[in-house]
Amino acid sequence: QVQLVESGGGLVQAGGSLRLACAASGRTFSSYAMGWFRQAPGKEREFVAAISWGGGSTYYADSVKGRFTISRNNAKQTVYLQLNSLKPEDTAVYYCAAGPNPGRHEFLYENWGQGTQVTVSS
Repeated sequence: QVQLVESGGGLVQAGGSLRLACAASGRTFSSYAMGWFRQAPGKEREFVAAISWGGGSTYYADSVKGRFTISRNNAKQTVYLQLNSLKPEDTAVYYCAAGPNPGRHEFLYENWGQGTQVTVSS
């Protein structure tokens, strides 16, 4: 298994940027696809972005395309989510997850981090 710990969340004004990081520990990090999800209060957790094992393929929710960028550095055992042009509706707890395949569905992921809060003010 892989253990995941997110960091980088915080409070930012609309239009600002944050860079989230998810540090992994385990023996097979590079074999996992990685995903980012988010959950706002009162809402279901939703897919944000995913990246394949080697980082060659990325996937994004329509709501974040052009604003967010997912990347990974397997040597550092870390996956990142760059959040640009943030909007108040991006406010949520952001979770990273690891699984066999990159996709938009939660059930594809077996390991989850604890989440990091992103709050975007107007």
